[in-house]
Amino acid sequence: MEQIVAEALVNSVMAKEAFVKESHQSLIDLACQMVMCIRQGGKILIFGNGGSAADAQHMAAELVSRFLINRRPMAAIALTTDTSILTAIGNDYSFDEVFSKQMQALGKPEDLALGISTSGGSANVIKAIEVAKGIGMRTAALTGGLAGDGGELGRIADLTLNVPNAKTQHIQEVHLWAEHLLCELVEQEIFGED
Repeated sequence: MEQIVAEALVNSVMAKEAFVKESHQSLIDLACQMVMCIRQGGKILIFGNGGSAADAQHMAAELVSRFLINRRPMAAIALTTDTSILTAIGNDYSFDEVFSKQMQALGKPEDLALGISTSGGSANVIKAIEVAKGIGMRTAALTGGLAGDGGELGRIADLTLNVPNAKTQHIQEVHLWAEHLLCELVEQEIFGED
């Protein structure tokens, strides 16, 4: 057990270091796009499956409530939280459309769509990004994988932050770290002097 703990820590730190080396500028670019979206009266629509769905909810909560600064709410919605909508779309159409239908209903050109997929291959996340692009929204993706391009999701999003790692748990650890950092950067940029 001691060895597993030690190796897990080293692998987690290495995943973060590799991500920062590869995506440092993209992380800052996404924070700037989020700031611009909020300042222009837009909202951030966040979505993913499983652990990425939990990340979407977590990130939306940090933006709407607060992260480190007591300030006014920022507009963010996790498309993963309404079970009636998710199950209606999944039942009436297909699970592949659970996010794209919501994007059609809620998305506006001034908004930003953030899709999260550890593989970069989640069909419902890809479809929602395609719909968002059709609306004229800015699109971004948090992905993972050793190929470096973030899979199909990474190839179609306007901006991709890819974790160059093959292990889902380490990709998810880096995603959460990046999501927290994005919240801090955006909050500081908009409200840092309040």
